[in-house]
Amino acid sequence: MSNEDITLTAGDAEVTVAPGNGGRVGSLRVGGVELLRQGEKFGCFPMVPWCGRTREGRFLDGAVVRQLPLNSPPHAIHGTTRDGAWKTARTSTTEAVITYDLVAPWPHPGRVTQAFALTEDAFTLTTSVETYADSFPAQIGWHPWFNRNLGTGDDVRLDFTPAWQEERGDDHLPTGKRIDPLPGPWDDCFGMPDGVDVTLTWPGQLELKVASREQWVVVYDEQEAAVCVEPQTGPPNGLNTLPRLVTPIEPLEAATTWSWRRL
Repeated sequence: MSNEDITLTAGDAEVTVAPGNGGRVGSLRVGGVELLRQGEKFGCFPMVPWCGRTREGRFLDGAVVRQLPLNSPPHAIHGTTRDGAWKTARTSTTEAVITYDLVAPWPHPGRVTQAFALTEDAFTLTTSVETYADSFPAQIGWHPWFNRNLGTGDDVRLDFTPAWQEERGDDHLPTGKRIDPLPGPWDDCFGMPDGVDVTLTWPGQLELKVASREQWVVVYDEQEAAVCVEPQTGPPNGLNTLPRLVTPIEPLEAATTWSWRRL
């Protein structure tokens, strides 16, 4: 099948998935109101096979040190799959599955699959990484850009209760020390050991909950137009500090659900 845009609809919710633009979700509209920042770099893109910054683009792969391109000098950021074209495996009115085969600069063959499922009041994104060759460390995450303002009314409010914040060094990477959560603005990783649970409220309009069984979330709200709430399988630089191994018998899989209600 082609990599043309896919439209999912359920009730008054509509999602656009763009396989040809990094497998990202290009749009999420509820009652005709766009929740995601628009633009080819925005929407919500997958962070695979790593999340956030990998220090100096280097990670330990067994006994070998691998070097990735420094696409956010001095680091490598957000994986490789957001830069590629994905293939559509199947679609229906409310669901879609797309795939991406890992290629250079990632040093291992593997396949990434994203499944999307839309209902009238929720959207679930499930991502897996599998290999039939060598095992390798990897991470999965999602990077949604939620509009700070929906065009009318007040700006969004973020509510969450993390167990800790990863102390951020001058190089924007976690130092390895856990601290009490600090007030924003943030470009920071937080630990939520009972699962990611973050509520975005556009007062008088909509409440949206970002949930995941994963225990890490990066919150980025330093830009005027949007706020990012990013569930992921480990912290930034996690290829080095908290690698999750993809093996021929055990893929890495993670999911997040966004659910909403009118206010």
